[in-house]
Amino acid sequence: MNGEPEEQAPDQSRDAVDAIVEQWRRERPDLDLSAMAVFGRIAMVSRVVEAAVEQVFARHGLRQGEFDVLSALRRRGSPYTLIPSELSATLMMSRAGMTNRLDRLEAAGLVERSLDRADRRSFRIALTEEGLRVIDAALTEHAANLTRLAAGLSPDDAAVLARVLRGLLTTPDSP
Repeated sequence: MNGEPEEQAPDQSRDAVDAIVEQWRRERPDLDLSAMAVFGRIAMVSRVVEAAVEQVFARHGLRQGEFDVLSALRRRGSPYTLIPSELSATLMMSRAGMTNRLDRLEAAGLVERSLDRADRRSFRIALTEEGLRVIDAALTEHAANLTRLAAGLSPDDAAVLARVLRGLLTTPDSP
């Protein structure tokens, strides 16, 4: 109107990954970069979610791995007990790593170890009353946090995204 060019509003449909892929397409037009766009966004979303999740766990005095152990016990149902090898298998981690987590959780009064009556060479890990209280409170806040993070997705989009990501995780080369 006054002879000066109008400032254009930024394109809300573009993100940092678009810019990166565009630059690579200019420099390397010979490459198929569509997967880079997908996994670049997955990585960015993962970082955002990880930071938000860690904040919730920290408010409950937990780290991700400790939350995972307490969750595995809680999901088991009453009496919230597993043997260490079951915990290791459930969480897909080494028994040595599991021992360190269990030591920290036991010191915090969230789990207790007791001899396994069925196999006196082993022991069982159980949630304490405090452990049950902590995991229930942490899980309640965690679920609300994830719901907040996914608020930009319609229920249909969330279902499609879950299906597509499941497909990625069930390919022969996935972990």
